[in-house]
Amino acid sequence: MTSESPFPYSPGPVIPGAAPAPRRRSIAIAAISTLVGSAVLGLIGGLVWSALAPRVTYVVVSRGSADVTNAETPAFITGDVWYCAIAVIGGLVIGTIAYLYAIRRYGPVPMAAVLVGSFAAGYLARWVGQNLGLANFNTNLAFGKVGTVLHAPPVLGSDPGTVLWSAIALWTLSACLVCGVFITLSAFGDRNAPGRAR
Repeated sequence: MTSESPFPYSPGPVIPGAAPAPRRRSIAIAAISTLVGSAVLGLIGGLVWSALAPRVTYVVVSRGSADVTNAETPAFITGDVWYCAIAVIGGLVIGTIAYLYAIRRYGPVPMAAVLVGSFAAGYLARWVGQNLGLANFNTNLAFGKVGTVLHAPPVLGSDPGTVLWSAIALWTLSACLVCGVFITLSAFGDRNAPGRAR
């Protein structure tokens, strides 16, 4: 025979907002992995941009000075288009991987890492693309003979002194867009789940 316990049940104290240490560690690892992965993709994007973007040709007119061989060359605009295409693809990859392996499990902290990491990826891609081969170009410009034809590395926005932030932000926009789509689809799926069960 069984009887009701004379001692009332009292749950232990609950600390609001406190997450277990292992979960906090997992969230931190997910956020750091998102940042590192975004940086790696940005570096790869810069290498791809440097390889695919057309090179503007210059001709040395005096020591340390050169002019564009064709002032109406479309290479500047084409280089920007290549960067933007790589930015969209890179952002989609960052957002998709981050959602599947981090955001879906750990929520807003990895999402914040996507915001920071994708923007950093865009800046790293610009930095790598514009600086890869720049030292060789400057050396040939400084010591090349008059009439020497040089091929410059790609420059985002046609001016190395100007940062084209709108193109860099495409990384973040694409990453956040794909995350938002996945989160919306997941919310619709959760809302329809009770109806399917019934």
